Amino acid sequence: MKILIVDDEFTNRLLLQEITRKFAKTHLAVDGDEAVTAVNLALDSGEPYDLILLDIMMPNMNGHEALKKIREVEASKGFNVGQGAKVIMVTALGDKKNVLNAFKEEADAYIVKPVEKSKLIKQLMKLELLPDSFDSDLPPP
Repeated sequence: MKILIVDDEFTNRLLLQEITRKFAKTHLAVDGDEAVTAVNLALDSGEPYDLILLDIMMPNMNGHEALKKIREVEASKGFNVGQGAKVIMVTALGDKKNVLNAFKEEADAYIVKPVEKSKLIKQLMKLELLPDSFDSDLPPP
């Protein structure tokens, strides 16, 4: 699995990278601008991201704006709704407005920080990115 972790806070990027390192190749971006560029490059190389973990509150371009642009880039390259990367919004914002906006912008899931490993793993299973039998305590393959 190939994952893009997008967060302006170093510790959050580090935490998500540590959780996912056993089952994925991860790339990092510090804001929405970098995320859109990374997605575009990945699609052009024929190696798109399977998953994007996307913060909302970031400088330059926030997560809502980035998600809209990511979906536009995917559509421009022939990906229909549901065919692009799975996107999980990972944010401190748990209010109804942000949650609803994320799903309107075609997010696949929403996790409120602080991120718990078990919640993220369960969400990846729901999105069928990990098998139901996945054991996150096993060493990497």
